[in-house]
Amino acid sequence: MTQQLPQVPPITMTEPELAEVRNFRDVGGLPTTDGRAVHPGRLFRSGHLAHATAADVAFLDSLGLHTVFDFRNLADRKIEGPDVELPGVRNVNIPLNDPADGKEFWKLVRDGDIEQLRGILGDGKAAARMSDSYRKMVIERTEEHSRILHALAEDSLPALMHCAAGKDRAGLSIAITLLAVGVEREAIEADYVKSNDPHRRYKVRRSSTAPDAMSAEVMELLSPLFDARVEYLRGAFETIEATWGSVDAYLSEGLKLSSATRERLRERLLTEA
Repeated sequence: MTQQLPQVPPITMTEPELAEVRNFRDVGGLPTTDGRAVHPGRLFRSGHLAHATAADVAFLDSLGLHTVFDFRNLADRKIEGPDVELPGVRNVNIPLNDPADGKEFWKLVRDGDIEQLRGILGDGKAAARMSDSYRKMVIERTEEHSRILHALAEDSLPALMHCAAGKDRAGLSIAITLLAVGVEREAIEADYVKSNDPHRRYKVRRSSTAPDAMSAEVMELLSPLFDARVEYLRGAFETIEATWGSVDAYLSEGLKLSSATRERLRERLLTEA
């Protein structure tokens, strides 16, 4: 099914070619509803930093980062390894999902044969699971998202947010941050779907040694898990509105953001009006 992608004017930003850090970008330039924009060089997003090369580290060091937010859980970190150390940068690990959640499911994704994958992923099951995970993160991770936004309002910028692929946990956290400072919804969605660009996509790994382990059908079955589909993010937005009534209520009641904290976020993240 072809997703309807949001259309916003292109933002001209120079992006580096990082060798072993996937899905990196600066969200600077995204427009707000009041005519301002996210200030370049303040908020970045990416996949994990565990395999960053010396050249990658040199580039990341040049950004003047204050904090790296790592949203991976312990199981992720065991698979990929810890982030490389960036001199003088604070690394804050805030897991946004439970390591035990879906453990058997992800084992089947890595190791299952084609019949098993058809059973757990076929007939729309994979996309439904992804949509459900976004909705759950909105409802179940309010404390963590509150902590992230309060940190950004206080002392954590410039900041880089990442998970494993930089698509789901980081994608939602970036989206919530952008909502909090009034970025246009279409611009948030347009940035989110950039994770589908071929050079950004997570490298799918399968430990199965079966002849069809990486066949076209298997890749098609796995695709919804590794796509940044705009309907996933829209499902999160719908959950916010269905649960709290509005984005403002979600921010104030769900995430405990005061009007003063939101104003500090805008001052720190946005260009001058």
